[in-house]
Amino acid sequence: VFGDSLVYWLWGGFSINNATLGRFYSLHFILPFVIMMMVIIHLFFLHETGSSNPLGLNSNFNKMYFHPYFSVKDLLGFLIVLYLFFFLILYDPYILSDPENFNKANPMVTPVHIQPEWYFLFAYAILRSIPNKLGGV
Repeated sequence: VFGDSLVYWLWGGFSINNATLGRFYSLHFILPFVIMMMVIIHLFFLHETGSSNPLGLNSNFNKMYFHPYFSVKDLLGFLIVLYLFFFLILYDPYILSDPENFNKANPMVTPVHIQPEWYFLFAYAILRSIPNKLGGV
């Protein structure tokens, strides 16, 4: 019943066009902020009433507050990771780079071992496991 009108509204017309790209780009830009706001609201209400508190009773007995204790601890951990990241980037920025990237490019010579970056190696291994050249690499 609502399928055609919903598709028409999402696409911005009867087919995918520039309006569709603009709408989905806007959605992908706004959605992380909406999710972050929902998480902040959730954490606010969680720390206001407490976890596993179905009756909503205010029991401050044996309660450790979030702000001065855990937020400072999380901030310290974040600063340590940020320091290590900046140390790695500023001290030796090419430590994780492939050595082949520093050779002068020659379009007439193909390197012997061509492999993708580390985050594509799982898909490359799947393609290499297929013996047929039509299905694999």
